[in-house]
Amino acid sequence: SRSQQRVGGSQRTISARAALDSYFQLSRTQQPAAEPVLHMEPLHIAGDSQEHSSDETIEISETHSSTSTEEEEEEVLGAAAPLLPSAQETPLTASLEGYSLEISNAFREGSEAPLKGPEPSVPVAPLDEEEGDTCAICFEQWTNSGDHRLSALRCGHLFGYICIKKWLKGQEGKCPQCNKKAKSSDIVILYARTLKALDTSEQEWMKSSLKKEQMLRRQAELESAQSRLQLQVLTDKCSKLHKQVQELRALMAQHNAGASEKPGSSRTRLPGILPSSQSQCKYHLEKVFMVSQSGNCRVMAYCDSLSCLVVSQPSPESTLIPGCGVKMLSVANLRSSQYIPIHSKQIRGLAFGGRADGLLLSAALDNALKLTSLATNTVVQTYNTGRPVWSCCWCLDDTNYIYAGLVNGSIMIYDLRHTNSHVQELVPQKSRCPMVSLSYLPRMDSASLPYGGILAGTLEGACFWEQKAGNSYQPHHLPLEPGGCIDLQAEISTRHCLATYRPSKNNPCVRCVMMELTCSPLAETSEDLVCSSNLVQTFSAGPTCKLLTKNAIFQSPEEDGSIFVCAGDEASTSALLWDAGSGSLLQKLQADLPVLDICPMEVNQAHLLAALTERLVKIYKWQ
Repeated sequence: SRSQQRVGGSQRTISARAALDSYFQLSRTQQPAAEPVLHMEPLHIAGDSQEHSSDETIEISETHSSTSTEEEEEEVLGAAAPLLPSAQETPLTASLEGYSLEISNAFREGSEAPLKGPEPSVPVAPLDEEEGDTCAICFEQWTNSGDHRLSALRCGHLFGYICIKKWLKGQEGKCPQCNKKAKSSDIVILYARTLKALDTSEQEWMKSSLKKEQMLRRQAELESAQSRLQLQVLTDKCSKLHKQVQELRALMAQHNAGASEKPGSSRTRLPGILPSSQSQCKYHLEKVFMVSQSGNCRVMAYCDSLSCLVVSQPSPESTLIPGCGVKMLSVANLRSSQYIPIHSKQIRGLAFGGRADGLLLSAALDNALKLTSLATNTVVQTYNTGRPVWSCCWCLDDTNYIYAGLVNGSIMIYDLRHTNSHVQELVPQKSRCPMVSLSYLPRMDSASLPYGGILAGTLEGACFWEQKAGNSYQPHHLPLEPGGCIDLQAEISTRHCLATYRPSKNNPCVRCVMMELTCSPLAETSEDLVCSSNLVQTFSAGPTCKLLTKNAIFQSPEEDGSIFVCAGDEASTSALLWDAGSGSLLQKLQADLPVLDICPMEVNQAHLLAALTERLVKIYKWQ
């Protein structure tokens, strides 16, 4: 029951057999379309069976359940034409002996059976199963041995060995996929069963993201470094401007006040830098303590945590307990306490640190540096220095370290965690004179000198040992007058120091020179610093100086920013009190004996001043 047959088609030569094989091989791997499937009519031979080689024809027709038109056949043939490019170029005459029985049966069933839905003649294999393991010429899987083993050309495309070898012989020496020139010698055998490309897109994205993040981080670090540099430049500029403002204020104060220089009392070098005290209060005698009937008292120190003043003295019972020690005086109730024996010879230095346990550091001429506990009144640690010790102090940045100034001008550094010997020695750079005074300046936010270190004074001059990283020290010699220096004290918060000089030919009186410690870079691009001192005030006392006394520089009890200077005057056996801002003499505290040491104190919001002579201590109260 056929409706109509149309014998036309194209005549094909036997050379088009390979194209037909490719067509049917392609139809096995493609999914069926939604349109009706073309069914091939049985092929009818136009000539005799003996004339296969020249006169064979193939009839292609379309079967419908109803009548069909020629226009529909032409559309179907036109749609099938791109799949068979060789059919438009040469006549097709081919024998059906090479086709499989399965294809012939499919044609017969398609011509006789009614049209049904699209059914694939061969099961379609998923693309993932054939991807990377089939030959692009024969569409068969390659092997890892034999004639069809995995091979590749220089262009990188993969084929079966026997397929690509035959292709290069029959074609014009080109790759079947990219048409690049190739020859048989370009075939390379690959020893792999299957090839699959690893998806590294996410990894590459992460690498690019990491590079971008690193670039942004470097840019941020660069901007941060530039900001820090700009901040440092602006800070330096602000400090210079602040200093200029202070100098201008000083000149204005000098112009308005019209103060003249007072001979014999003080000489102002840079007046007005420090504010003057406007208070009407004065120091009044509060209490007198008899320390030693025989005299020979030398130094004293105040413990803020215990409200206790200790004074060095010889042993009151020299036959039973020879040597020297300290006597404790309670400042809270103004009562004297017991005597504590410490050294065998005269004590030259006493100091308290910032510790709450009240450890007393003492230096004496018996070549010993000792730590004494005021809680138990016993010596807890002794260091043998090998030479007489003239001065001592604590490290205020780290209370585990203590310093001892020796008679030869060197400074011994001790660590309380090492009880055997010193951990470092600072050798003097110039003369080896006795170290008469030691003071430690802690690190602080100061425009003039923000660094910490040791301020050391000898009989020949002064030196500031700047503390570097790793407990190393760099010396900076201060520009003081050569010779005649008997004492050097410091005011920690304002970075001022006070140097006391003996009378000389050029200066017949005792002079107390007040200076401000400063630092500046060695060069514009260098990190090294040069520490120096600027002269602020010079105070003059009497013409006599036979003893090595200790003076004091401290802030005013009024806490108005002004600074007081107090020094002993042997000629008048009194203590002279000056205002450092104006240079004027505020008060003369009579002591009846030469004042050897001066110590300011604060107890229960009361400001006291202790003046030590050879036998007694006088306590003055600011009111």
